[in-house]
Amino acid sequence: MNAPAPALPRLSFDFQDGADFSTGVKHEWLLTNGRGGYASGTVVGCNTRRYHGLFIPTLEKLGRTVLMARLEETALVDGERYRLTSEEHADGSAREDGARHLRHFHLEGLIPVWEYVVGGARLRRRVVMVHGEDTVFLEWQHLSGPEVTLHLRPFPVLRPHDGPLLKDAGEPIVTLRGPLVELRNGEDGPRQRMRLYSDGPTPFVNLAETSKSQHLRVEQARGYDFTEVQHSPGYFAATLKPGGTLYFGLTTEKPVHLLERKPAEVFERELLRQQRLLEQAPEHGRTGVPARLVLAADQFIIDPPRPADAAWARSMGLEARSVIAGYPWFTDWGRDTMISLDGLTLATGRYREAAAILRTFEHYVRDGLIPNYFPDGENEGVYHTADATLWFFHAVDRYLEETGDESLLRDLFPTLQDIVTHHQKGTRFHIGVDPTDGLLRQGQEGYQLTWMDAKVDGWVVTPRRGKAVELNALWFNALRLMAGWAERLGQDAGPYRGAAERAQVSFNQRFWNEAGGCLYDVVDGEDGREDASVRPNQVFAISLKHPVLKRERWARVLEVVRRELVTPVGLRSLAPGSKDYKPTYDGDLRTRDAAYHQGTVWGWLIGHYVDATLKVAPDLKAARALLSGMETHLSHAGIGQISEIFDATEPYRPRGCFAQAWSVAEALRVFSKTNVG
Repeated sequence: MNAPAPALPRLSFDFQDGADFSTGVKHEWLLTNGRGGYASGTVVGCNTRRYHGLFIPTLEKLGRTVLMARLEETALVDGERYRLTSEEHADGSAREDGARHLRHFHLEGLIPVWEYVVGGARLRRRVVMVHGEDTVFLEWQHLSGPEVTLHLRPFPVLRPHDGPLLKDAGEPIVTLRGPLVELRNGEDGPRQRMRLYSDGPTPFVNLAETSKSQHLRVEQARGYDFTEVQHSPGYFAATLKPGGTLYFGLTTEKPVHLLERKPAEVFERELLRQQRLLEQAPEHGRTGVPARLVLAADQFIIDPPRPADAAWARSMGLEARSVIAGYPWFTDWGRDTMISLDGLTLATGRYREAAAILRTFEHYVRDGLIPNYFPDGENEGVYHTADATLWFFHAVDRYLEETGDESLLRDLFPTLQDIVTHHQKGTRFHIGVDPTDGLLRQGQEGYQLTWMDAKVDGWVVTPRRGKAVELNALWFNALRLMAGWAERLGQDAGPYRGAAERAQVSFNQRFWNEAGGCLYDVVDGEDGREDASVRPNQVFAISLKHPVLKRERWARVLEVVRRELVTPVGLRSLAPGSKDYKPTYDGDLRTRDAAYHQGTVWGWLIGHYVDATLKVAPDLKAARALLSGMETHLSHAGIGQISEIFDATEPYRPRGCFAQAWSVAEALRVFSKTNVG
């Protein structure tokens, strides 16, 4: 007898007298389509970012593009008009109706659900993106009370999702094609098609409207332009009777995607897809917080938005996959992908996608490096990274441990050998082994090559040129892995073993800071001196599969890290008391970047800290307790997601991206690792 399908996790919020607007605008929802496209907004229906919108698909050559900034929704009940959305204006005024009428919000799996009470009528609203295509559907259900007439007014725009806001979005071109309304912003703009589905007539009323200047509060706080004027060509009108349902569809795909589809089935299929993700996950990942994180992880795994990737993969009988580093603004990044691969794919049972991701990035290796990232709308990667390629070895090892996939190892091994050779001889950005001690060094003026990569107006905030502690921990780990893989494949492991032994001896001589009881962050730095800053990078000298640091020093290092860096939501990037320490991450771009790795807490680091502590004291319950802050955070900021970063001091406000791949991946991985039944 088959076991019942796992129930989808819910995150619920009740508002007996309406939601608090000031709180609701800080809670954001996210939908994705597996192609890099997304939809996002706040729980109370007020856009606060340039990245908020009902429809933000990935367009060829353009990248992610805001096509539908918002849908103004109005309910008419017994002659009274009620708005279901909210907005703030540049003149300081606001419409908070969407909060006032909201009585309940929850995530049904990944699908956001709202319930409103207007004039005695109770309405339920859901939104879904179709996985694998650029299509979105909305559903309204009449739950109780009198008949309602809905007016749905679209405000289309055409701008890159991270581009300047529009002082005047321009009036869209409207074409009526049977039940479809086609919109284009400009003659060269992509066509987006709309349709309203209901039992009765659904006229589109050609009554244009120009919005008041929209005020986006988060953009203002981040030091960017923050106002936009939008135009709507008209609105749909439809009657919703008690017990009835109507749907609205929006797509850039062919008309058939709206003409021959039953929207109710779209919601059913998406919920079934999410249930199958839980069924695919290990048993302990099907309920509770791990189940929520399994679904969150799905939002980052994508088909790369580069046609050449799909063509190459098809020609080899393979699939191409990648990972969005964070929503709303990151693309696919090599470092983030390799660190996230374990939690996003192996902890969720998605082994085929894991292999596809590794093969995709292996395809892009150039001069012994994998790309740092792929710019939006472009086909070639940018390679200024010293650590992403070393994390590639870690990701390959984790995949092999889980699957035993000998064929992938054989396919990748020549590339892995080539990577080691390039690092030993020296490659781009002065990345290479110092022949005097066997340690890895890096650094080029104007480039930020480690994961601490903030740069603004030509200022590299944390250059860390020289021999960085985590790079050498990763380098030693990679050499030890190569020795094991060479033996496994019947090849000569001696050179890798010898290089690893030399690097380990030098590491323990050069990086140990006896006065601090921990490790230097960089040796042979720009001025030839050691950097004694207490940073989390030293944790990797213990946490990786092959720790480079001598065992007798582990406990002392972790005590310093625990005392100076550990918080409920991750590790500080710099210890308080340091001259460059910044307790909060806010202000304009330059101010934020000055704090990005100078104290700001990073959620993903909790994973390797847990790994390291378990090596010193294998107490699963104590390790699980380190994750309590992450569990609480799932109900804040990006609902059901984990943020990129947090302030370094209480209350540890979430900052940066509201949904970050490696934050989710590492939390899920260590939730699984500390499973105590």
